Amino acid sequence: MTIDQRTAPSVPARATARRILPSPVTGQEFVLLGVIAALWILLGLFTPAFLSPGSIQPLLVSVAPIALIGVGMTFIIITAGIDVSVGGAIMLCAVVTAKFLVNLDVPLVAAIAISVGLGIVLGVLNGVLIAYGRVHAIIITFGTANIFQFLALRVFGSSTVNGIPSTLDVFGRGEAGRTFGIPHSFAITIVVVAIAWWYLRHTSGGRNLFAIGGNAQAARLAGIKVQPRVMIAYGLTGALVGLAACFFIAAGTATLDQAVGSGRELAVIAAVVIGGTSILGGRGSVIGTLLGAILVQTVTSGVTQIGWPSQLANLFVGLFIIIAVGTDLLRERARRKA
Repeated sequence: MTIDQRTAPSVPARATARRILPSPVTGQEFVLLGVIAALWILLGLFTPAFLSPGSIQPLLVSVAPIALIGVGMTFIIITAGIDVSVGGAIMLCAVVTAKFLVNLDVPLVAAIAISVGLGIVLGVLNGVLIAYGRVHAIIITFGTANIFQFLALRVFGSSTVNGIPSTLDVFGRGEAGRTFGIPHSFAITIVVVAIAWWYLRHTSGGRNLFAIGGNAQAARLAGIKVQPRVMIAYGLTGALVGLAACFFIAAGTATLDQAVGSGRELAVIAAVVIGGTSILGGRGSVIGTLLGAILVQTVTSGVTQIGWPSQLANLFVGLFIIIAVGTDLLRERARRKA
């Protein structure tokens, strides 16, 4: 045996396995589950009707479009972007689809295709301007939000859309909108969340989104096509906005008014941020977004059922947002010091 062989450190035959992926469910998501469970128990004690199917089913119908758009918004915020135009996009997709339903009585598949197709066009428009125009996302989407609202109001023509047929009732609140007590819109949202969770966690495309949000320049130098992926994230959000617009039409009556989509961008962003997606980019969870949407809607429904002023719902949601953002900033500061 040579001296080099005697003095060389031994190397284990098999390296210790290391987990590369994060835990499937994060600590913040467990906290959200606990908060939601506690709220449901408290609301059940104060208003026993809250835990009845007649209350939970409409709540899930209300959660579905917010969580659905929230999936796309999670992708966008992971890349360090944002989209404040989704409220205007909902309004435009909903009124155009409603007009087709009333004037041409298009079938279900065609109505969904029209709404989703228009949503993709609006989302890709945002994505091209942001990715290739190199202007901050909040500036672009604030501008397009006003354009989308203007176009929607022109389509409305200063009046409501009346006599909407029951084509989209499969996504509504009635018996036609659920199977085994589960609303179809919420079931579709769960499927989309599951697919998005798998994509972000198990594909190179998903990991590239996190890399872009962490450091876009470094991602570009690593060979990641930053601009096309950013554009796709906004296009995906547009597609989900189009599908969610169908949910909003179905959840109402046979009349569509100009309030559709109003303020929904705030509810979506609140759900994403409360769900643990970092506003700084590079970190996020679609499961957290779903839980955030459930929490926001639980607060809104709970305040209404208890009989408190509706403004308190905004106060509570605002507090949740501040806590979530504050926690995220403290976590980021501690990571930089480490």
